Amino acid sequence: MNVLLLGASGRIGRRIATELLERGHEVTGTSRSGEIDGIDDPDFGAVAADATDADEIASLAADHDAVASALGPSDDADVDVLVEMAEAVVEGLQRTDTDRLVWTGGAGGLRVDPETMLIETEEFPNELEPLAQAAIDAYGVIGEANDLRWTYLGPAAVIEPGERTGEYRTADRRLVADENGESYISMEDFAVAFVDELENEEAVHTYLGVGH
Repeated sequence: MNVLLLGASGRIGRRIATELLERGHEVTGTSRSGEIDGIDDPDFGAVAADATDADEIASLAADHDAVASALGPSDDADVDVLVEMAEAVVEGLQRTDTDRLVWTGGAGGLRVDPETMLIETEEFPNELEPLAQAAIDAYGVIGEANDLRWTYLGPAAVIEPGERTGEYRTADRRLVADENGESYISMEDFAVAFVDELENEEAVHTYLGVGH
């Protein structure tokens, strides 16, 4: 599979790229600068791209089998740029024959019970609410794109660099937690789940929670 990976320079993006390459896929990774460190593989190419520009997305996606997104706002950007990115990616893909999209989302919109999202709980950090709400709003954009085969993956409440075990659990729009209520996933295993879904397409039109 020839995959366009948006946001390949970030911590999760680099791990998704590595997982794709190890499985024999070809990857075109994008970043704002066109520079992506830490990946040295003949099947990987890096290009500069503005993920808020639908024309650029359409041009880049046209020659690919699928689009994977690990996009996130830069440290100095307004978090609402996530919504602009989602709008541009959806619009760009709708101009092409490429209709498969897997998106790295947030945990804030996952439900901890049938009536409550994680962002609505007392334990959710106040300082993370703007970013979490922006990710939920971006999901709203993607979720309306019925002409695309999209999947939106939300990680566990805690996601950080760690070990690649190849093991994870998923839940439809639910936060994945263990018997003690702890919700965790390593970035490496999130990348495994992400690429599994990209390859197998078992959760199309689904906001999928991923955790250990």
